Parts: sequence; C-alpha cells; structure tokens
Amino acid sequence: MPYTVYLKKGEEKRILGGHSWVYANEVQKIEGKDKNGSLAEVRAFDGRFVGKGYVNHLSKILVRIFIRTSEEDGKELYLKRIAAADLARKKLISDSCYRMVFAEADDLPALVVDRYGDYLVLECLSLGVDMRKNMIAECLNELFSPKGIYMRGDAAVRQKEGLPLKNETLSGEVPDKIYIEENGIKMAVDVKRGQKTGYFLDQKENRFACRRYAKGGEVLDCFCNSGGFSLNAAASAARVTAVDISPFALENVRENAALNGFENIDTLCADAFEALRDFKKQGRSFDFVILDPPAFCKSAAEVKDAARGYRDVNLNAMKLVKPGGYLLTCSCSHYMTLPLFERAVAEAARASGRRVKCLEVKVQAPDHPALLTAEETSYLKALYLQID
Repeated sequence: MPYTVYLKKGEEKRILGGHSWVYANEVQKIEGKDKNGSLAEVRAFDGRFVGKGYVNHLSKILVRIFIRTSEEDGKELYLKRIAAADLARKKLISDSCYRMVFAEADDLPALVVDRYGDYLVLECLSLGVDMRKNMIAECLNELFSPKGIYMRGDAAVRQKEGLPLKNETLSGEVPDKIYIEENGIKMAVDVKRGQKTGYFLDQKENRFACRRYAKGGEVLDCFCNSGGFSLNAAASAARVTAVDISPFALENVRENAALNGFENIDTLCADAFEALRDFKKQGRSFDFVILDPPAFCKSAAEVKDAARGYRDVNLNAMKLVKPGGYLLTCSCSHYMTLPLFERAVAEAARASGRRVKCLEVKVQAPDHPALLTAEETSYLKALYLQID
C-alpha cells in the first residue's frame, strides 16, 4: 500500500503556495507502507490532497512534491516536462549550451540536465530521481538523440539522501572534454572532473556583460575556475590575471586561452584571499577586479561567518581598484540573500574609504529560472560596482 503522508496543521500553506519540499518535522503521521524512493501522496491535516512526490526517510526533506493534479508518475510525464523545459530555453537562448532542466523550476525536483552541444550531463540529487535515472536517460535519448549522456553523481547533497558518490555514463560515449562555444568564445569543458556538471552555465550572461568593464584595461579575475570570466574579459582587455588555488583549473584556463588565440592572460596559482593582500603589498592596482567565489555558506548557520568573508574579500578587492575602475562581486549561496550580500559589500565600501557606486545588479541566467515561491531556487547575485 503506497505511503500517505499527513501534514501537521497549517504546514500545507507553503506547499499549496508553490513550494515543493515537505520536511520530516512538518509531518503529523504516515499511513501505508512502501519502499524508500516510491511515490507518496501528501495530504493536509484535514485530509485535503496536497500533491505527490518521492519519499525518502533518510532525508530531512521527506517528500519532494512534483505532481499536484491527477497526472500519473512515469515516462510520459518526464517526456512531457523535459520537452517543455527545453522549449522554454530555446525561446530565449540561441546557442547549444544551456541548462535544459532546473529541478523545482521545471517541476522536476532534484533533477538537473545541462546541454553541452551534442552531449547531456545530468545530476540526480534525490533518491527517487536517482532510482529513475535510466528511464530519464531513455527520455532524453528519445527527445534529443544526444551522442552521450553522463551523470555527475559526486555532489555532496547525495550523501544526505543516502546515495553513493559515483559518476557514470548512462548512454553512448562521452569524451573527457567537450568543446563548446559560449558568447563567441571556445571552451573545453571537462564534464567528468570539472565542478558541478563541468562548467557554470548560470554566469553566461554576466560573463558577456563584463567585457565592457574590461575594455582596454588590466583585469584581475579571482576564483577564476576554468576561466569563463577571464576569457570574456580578455576579449576586450589589455591584460588579464587569472587566480585560482587549483592547478587543474588553471591548466584549463591556459588550454581555453590557447583555443582562442588569447595571449593576454596570465595565471597565478594562489589562495585568492592571500593573493589580494599580496597585490596590495606589491602596490599593484587594476582597472577591473572580478570576484566569483564558491559559496561561502551552505547552511543558515553559516551566514554570519559568510558575511564576514564577503566583507573581507570585497574590502581587499576595493583597495586594488584604480580610481574610476570597476569591481564585479558575486555570491552563489541562496542563504546569502541579496539584501544580506549588499549589506556585506556596503560595509566593505565604508571600511575602504572609497566612494562606491552600484551600476548593475544581475542574477542567474534565464535558463536557471527562480521560483518566486521557492527562495532556494534564487541564489546567484552579481553586483557591478564603480570605485572612485
């Protein structure tokens, strides 16, 4: 008999409002018996139907709701929703590299699918979705006929779902590196060893926007990873210094620079925090500084420490910007909301003694849509600042 999950009184309001997650501590009782990862029905305290989703007793998120009508779970539902998600992207995006499916935003919680040309890379971030990965691969093959489908299964969140950390090819053959073009720039994407699915597609439009700030100047790109910002900046800058603590990342930067014939990119293997302080000691300054660090907080408990980290890194960056120059500063943690992030950057501005103006505020690219009723889907903030 399938599970029926009954919520505590009042807990259905957030979910009926559009959120997908049912936390274990919101549940009054569970009736029925089935296996972990099976489809469970969720009802309000008074018995009203709320929705259906996959259940996992090992996770704090007991159920992730994705069916709110009489629809049936199965291949037809996945075919329909994946096709709809892809069509929505094609209305806005002209190239062949984009996030095809973005979990809750596409009514497929815990499923991420990125397209890199003729190849698809997916993440299955819940037990229920992981149990159906082969069926999902069948859907992707039927809809798009890719040369290969690869699953990145090394995200830490999988452990919270009781899942192993394991990468695997689900269909066809997938090379170690896939060559793509983004914003007119050639990139080698390592989908098997690179971060996330190999590349951060969510910054695509912000990377293109940085070119006008880099024009003719000397640029410092901190936390550069595989060089997305560095390469876009190099398209218009006089010189770019790309800094990352990972030799692997910098090897990728140099390969990507060579692919495009860029000879104006230097790489520096260093901790970005230390590099900023060292440049100050050396008396170095830059026309444009880019900060795109990894998430400083991955839980609400870490927000205060993260705010200090953002304040410090932005303060050190502001000290290096030439008068009238620019700073692009980013945060990719949804716990660090835009107001909190702006406050940390404003504190850095006051401490720097510089006059700082905000020129643009940007978010994640439109192929990573955010649900207004699920704040977790809104995570990327990018502030373009002028430092006088």
